[in-house]
Amino acid sequence: MGVNYLPFVSADSSQPLHRGTRWQRVALFVVFFWFFFGGIAHFALTDLEARIVPPQIPDPRDIVLITGILELAGAFGLLLPWTRRAAGWGLFLLTLAVTPANIYMLHIHDQFPQVPVWLLWVRLPLQLVLLWLILWGSRWRRTDRRRYV
Repeated sequence: MGVNYLPFVSADSSQPLHRGTRWQRVALFVVFFWFFFGGIAHFALTDLEARIVPPQIPDPRDIVLITGILELAGAFGLLLPWTRRAAGWGLFLLTLAVTPANIYMLHIHDQFPQVPVWLLWVRLPLQLVLLWLILWGSRWRRTDRRRYV
């Protein structure tokens, strides 16, 4: 038996370990670093991040810290083959959950004069790209019984 805990390798308990395609590994790498640095930002810039939480959500500071923990956990979960799919789905759902904060930041853009409004607009469709990268990079699917693509 070889080492079964290599990052960027998919795992299926009934099959030997298989690597995803090169581009899936690149996508996984991008998603990992996006959420790793994003999670750190939740702790380094907590007050700034709390300002973009919509007012309907209670305890914005706590929400920012919790989502930071979830982003870091999801990022590290992508590295392990046996947690990759669950981490991918978790990050997918988390990205959907924080989208209202991005929309709210666009709505109150005048409170963030250092951030160009066009960048806030561009971020919204980029969220769709991120969602696709999360799913595609974390869910290597089999095309047949012996091969992953």
